Amino acid sequence: MEIVIHHNPACGTSRNVLRIIRDAGYDPVVVPYMDTGWTRPQLQALFAVAGITPRQALRTSKSRAEEFGLLDLSVLDEGLLDAMLEHPVLVNRPIVACANGVKLCRPSGVVLDLLNKWPPAPWAKEDGTLLINEQGKRLPE
Repeated sequence: MEIVIHHNPACGTSRNVLRIIRDAGYDPVVVPYMDTGWTRPQLQALFAVAGITPRQALRTSKSRAEEFGLLDLSVLDEGLLDAMLEHPVLVNRPIVACANGVKLCRPSGVVLDLLNKWPPAPWAKEDGTLLINEQGKRLPE
């Protein structure tokens, strides 16, 4: 199964998701969107398949969303998309796409919903928090 991860290596959640995918035995296509940026059709397609709106995909913490006035509910989806195209960091991450669907994988354990196989148990995030216990059961985040 081909997996594409829209990845920001500066983000711990994004690093954890990438490691989950690789530890599960997949070789994902890694899209460094902070370098490549986004296109409007790309974002619209990802959001549509994921079943989320631009507002739901907007990164509100550790971003300039508030400074740009994007937290104001009067800003329409088109305005949010314009800002996301100009400032890729405004898109929450990581977004993972594969044959099983598209998800904004925050928290990182959400990616398990897309994978046919999981990493060997137990599995812990980079901060040591256990995500999959010794019995192979997913733990709440």
